[in-house]
Amino acid sequence: MKKAAYRRVVLKLSGEALAGAQHYGLDPATLETICREIKDVRDLGVEIAIVVGGGNIFRGLKGSVNSAIDRAAGDYMGMLATVINGLALQTYLERIGMETRVQSAIEIAQLCEPYIRRRAIRHIEKGRVVIFGAGTGNPYFTTDTAAALRAMELGADAILKATRVDGIYDSDPEQNKLAKKFCHLSYLDVLKRNLKVMDSTAISLCMDNNLPIVVFNIQQGGNLRRVVLGEEVGTVVGKAAVKGEVENVST
Repeated sequence: MKKAAYRRVVLKLSGEALAGAQHYGLDPATLETICREIKDVRDLGVEIAIVVGGGNIFRGLKGSVNSAIDRAAGDYMGMLATVINGLALQTYLERIGMETRVQSAIEIAQLCEPYIRRRAIRHIEKGRVVIFGAGTGNPYFTTDTAAALRAMELGADAILKATRVDGIYDSDPEQNKLAKKFCHLSYLDVLKRNLKVMDSTAISLCMDNNLPIVVFNIQQGGNLRRVVLGEEVGTVVGKAAVKGEVENVST
């Protein structure tokens, strides 16, 4: 069996990834597929934690712009949405025989544990999948920033950013068929080009701690396993761009 390239990873799952083709709410088939991919990776011996978003239910920034809800209140509503998604993931993962824990950055004692770093590490060491909800617990910070923060606190080897496209492009490939894909980028490249793969706070945190980010398409079966095995999948963001060339993926 091929050896995994990473010992411990943080998987960043957007809420939209859980919605499937319907683009809102939770799609049971998509949830089951993603959870089986997570189990496949855990069966390789890789320790895995998940930071989940909530955009399939409520996005704080968008909600505050389009309504009378102020930004802080909207962000707290978004945090609750991530907990809903975390509980859904837990249900589907445990249905296929995986031991899990949900930890929340805001206290919801009846539903999940509070986030405690040492407890989270102990769960991971025991082979459990830990799902982090409620972002950082603070408004104005995204779940991308939460993923970077948790990855560093846990001593993860990489952040695996699961999306609906197969890497980072110079423009939205869902809108522009001539969009060009990057195989490798440096943190500074992402910041200078203002590429919207993760917010600037998350990218800066990863850059300061030399934590690699792999951006890949979670909807293509087997991609999560391929990433963990170190195969050329998606786009790798790191200290320096190993390959500066741009791949044109237009048809």
